[in-house]
Amino acid sequence: MSCEIIQIHENTWRIEDDGVRIFLLVGTKKALLIDSGMNLNNARDIATGLTDLPLSLLNTHADRDHIGSNEQFDTFFMHPAEEPLYRCSGKPGTIIPIQEGDTLNLGDRELRIIHLPGHTPGSIAVLDVQNRVLISGDPIQEHGRIFMFGHHRNMKDYITSLEHLKDFADQFDEIWPSHADIPVSPDVIQKLHDGAQAVLYGTIQGKPAEFFRQKIFAYDLGFCILLCDR
Repeated sequence: MSCEIIQIHENTWRIEDDGVRIFLLVGTKKALLIDSGMNLNNARDIATGLTDLPLSLLNTHADRDHIGSNEQFDTFFMHPAEEPLYRCSGKPGTIIPIQEGDTLNLGDRELRIIHLPGHTPGSIAVLDVQNRVLISGDPIQEHGRIFMFGHHRNMKDYITSLEHLKDFADQFDEIWPSHADIPVSPDVIQKLHDGAQAVLYGTIQGKPAEFFRQKIFAYDLGFCILLCDR
């Protein structure tokens, strides 16, 4: 499968896979792949071509565009609330539960887990402590689309998660989302919060749309698009 590999820093890469990106973070002792792509089925091979350190996988959530190469890993980190969604995909593997407050140390590179339910019940972000970067998964985007339709989405939880990120505001300087613009300023968190509240309380109007044969409403908020049930 074709993709674009972009080196961000000496020990960090992003892999662009047709609208979704995955990240490879390398420390002095270990390496971590964050998500495994949408169309890719060889993300592990790509990663091991960039580092020879022991490699693990962490999924920010279990939507199908983030688990494309999971078959290449016998085990992977995932929030336990994502397991029902992941098992519905029919993909194999053993989930290593990871939750809010857990840390992974790659060797001189500490990663902290932040639980951000709403887009999915077990969505997580990864705080790259030394580099002061938040790898956000899907909940944070600018000029992208945040899908909030379907039985496993919850707008109230999403708004609470955006509020929760304020507790970490002094710990990161930029955000790396899984879709659309990169990097993103932390200022977008408040804009997303205000927009999501406007959608929830009906103070802005959506336009009818269709996605995967589902009738939905698209809310164009200028900085991003939220797709929600009416």
